Formats: sequence, C-alpha cells, structure tokens
Amino acid sequence: MVRRYLRLLGIQLKASGLLAVQYRADFFTEGLTSLFWTFTALAPLFVVYGERPVVEGWSFGEALLVVGWFTLLQGILEGAINPSLTGVVEHIRKGTLDFVLLKPADAQFLVSTQRFLPWRAFNVLTGLGLFVYAFSRLGRWPSVPGLLSSVLLLGTSTLLLYSLWILTVSAAFYVVRVDNLTYLFTSIFDFARWPSSVFKGVAKGALTLVFTYVIPLALMTTFPAEAMLGRLPLHALAGAVVGAVVFAWLARRVWLHSIGHYTSASS
Repeated sequence: MVRRYLRLLGIQLKASGLLAVQYRADFFTEGLTSLFWTFTALAPLFVVYGERPVVEGWSFGEALLVVGWFTLLQGILEGAINPSLTGVVEHIRKGTLDFVLLKPADAQFLVSTQRFLPWRAFNVLTGLGLFVYAFSRLGRWPSVPGLLSSVLLLGTSTLLLYSLWILTVSAAFYVVRVDNLTYLFTSIFDFARWPSSVFKGVAKGALTLVFTYVIPLALMTTFPAEAMLGRLPLHALAGAVVGAVVFAWLARRVWLHSIGHYTSASS
C-alpha cells in the first residue's frame, strides 16, 4: 500500500516537473522573483535591529534563523501544499470532485498531490542559506542534537501547515467560496517571520497564546530556531510533535466529514 502511494506521488511530481520545464523562461523568472521577494522580506528585520542589538531576548543572528524557517516553510506551503489544495475549491465549486472521489485511491491524498510548483524550491534553498549566514554571524554552529531536533520539527511544521490548510479548504464544502479564508491564513502566516516572544507585550500575551495553541505559528518557526540554538526544552519538543499529530488527526476527521456534505454536479 505504501509503495503504491509513493509511486503515485512520484507520478504527480514528474507531471508537475514536466509542466514547469515546458516554459523554461517562466521557470527561471518565477524562481528569481521568489528569491527577490525573500530578500525584501528581510527589510523589516534590518530596520528593527538597526535601532537595537536585542529584541525580546533575540539577537539579529538568532532572529535570522526564524526568518530562515519562515522562508523554508513558505516555499513548502506555496510550492507543495497551496497549489494542490486550492484546486479542491474549484472542484467543489464546479461539482467535478466526482472525478477524484471515484478513483481507486484515497481522495485526500489525490487532491493533496495533484500539483506542485518546482520553482518554489528556491525558497527552500534560500532558507538553508539564511541558516548558514545566521550561524556565521553568531560565530558558532548548531550541535548534532539541535540539528536532529530541528529536522524532526521540520516534519511537524510541514504537517501543521498541511493540516491547517486542509481545515481551511474543508470549509469550501459548506460555504463554497473560501477565498477570504485562504487570504486570511496567508496573511496570518506572515507573523511567523518573527520570534513568538515579540508578541508577549501585545494584549497581555494573548497573541502568543493564539500563535502557540490555536494557530501554532510558534511551533513552525520559533521552536525549530530554538532547537538549532540548543535552548528548546525537551517537553516543548514533545509537545510540538503531539500537537502536530493532533492537528493532523483533526484535519483528517474534518475532511472525511466534509466529503459527506459534497454535492456533485449531477445531484
């Protein structure tokens, strides 16, 4: 079963890759554009740290790690998660999801892997470059346990992003148009470029609680950065893993329940 789905994933990746290289100029143009927007996103960080060396316990080099994680996850979101799942909304709107549901494979897997944007890999490479630059400024490198913890958190962060997007898209089975919800989610995700402790003074830390437990942005960028720095407590690491699994389970249950409300074009 696992081998079958891995083969299906390989087919979907190959199809997306062939579609992308059909227009080579667009492929490299989009890649350079992604790179440009990544560097412009660093501007607020330079402005803030131009006035002070440390913000809420985070130096410039340490904050760069958070931006690196944000950039890396943004590449995963816009390159692998968003392109596939936004197509679900169109299927629901047109009543053509039948073509997916009738296939002899899990519908959630099929809609989650139907399209990829390979040029977003530039964001992933840029994120890795920011890690190297950040640690060169800090004058040290992450420990082996820190690296292993951050790799584990990369998996949990990706799972959280995917689960939150599944929950957002599932709303389309009830309200059809979820454009505003997707724009809202993308806008909220921009907060993840900052360490979560920055929001402690806002509304008596209410945003910190929201970004940790409701929309767990801190688990996606701040926790992995702290793991790289070797200052993430073991209980926080365990909590991140458990939280990601819970969100994935909830997203799966909501997806299955939402399919029961789907009305095809023939109905």
